[in-house]
Amino acid sequence: MHDSHFFIRIKIRNLINKCKESVKILHFTKNVPFLGIIFIKILTPKYISFFTFVKTFFMKTLENSVIRLRSIELSDIDFLFSVENNQDNWELSNTLTPFSKHILKEYIKNSHLDIFTTKQLRLAIESVDGKKAVGFIDLFDYDPFHLRAGIGIVITEKERRKHYASNALALLTDYSFKVLKLNQLYCNISEDNNKSLELFKKSGFKISGKKLEWINTETGLKDVYFLQLINE
Repeated sequence: MHDSHFFIRIKIRNLINKCKESVKILHFTKNVPFLGIIFIKILTPKYISFFTFVKTFFMKTLENSVIRLRSIELSDIDFLFSVENNQDNWELSNTLTPFSKHILKEYIKNSHLDIFTTKQLRLAIESVDGKKAVGFIDLFDYDPFHLRAGIGIVITEKERRKHYASNALALLTDYSFKVLKLNQLYCNISEDNNKSLELFKKSGFKISGKKLEWINTETGLKDVYFLQLINE
């Protein structure tokens, strides 16, 4: 365990203990309004400091010098529309029909729900230098019992070969293992998608199986490789 991680755990534990103590004090002061007001004024900055600390820690977990991973916003609607309705991506996502902007807006409005509720997480990949979305990365079929989730990524054609994908994979993998405490991530890649196979292999994923004639495409049935990354 790194010293920084140890420090973070100690700080969180101490703040949680303070919160527990504050609950006892609040119970004591509920019938004494004056003491309650003093209590709130003293401890409110500590609460703000605690939540700011947690938010800052997780934001740093999802950002490096190249890209940041952030929640999808309504301002991403046009970009999301173009990505989801690009038929070149349909083979990878098992999409058969285009999405309307209305459907995608509803999707974005509900994207604030956490992964424990929806069993999936989609984040926009944003370049740090240009501050614009260049793609999306997903966790799907999140299974908190078996400690695993699928992972998928898409980068727009003009933004490829800039190391955005490898950086996004590294950040979300780190988040999945350290924050979500997953044991493994997995993905499915068609047999002829050499660039994706190379990307995931370089990121530590290993081929553990092959699904024969798994997806139906314009050129016929294709085999799909199953890759896994175990948290070791």
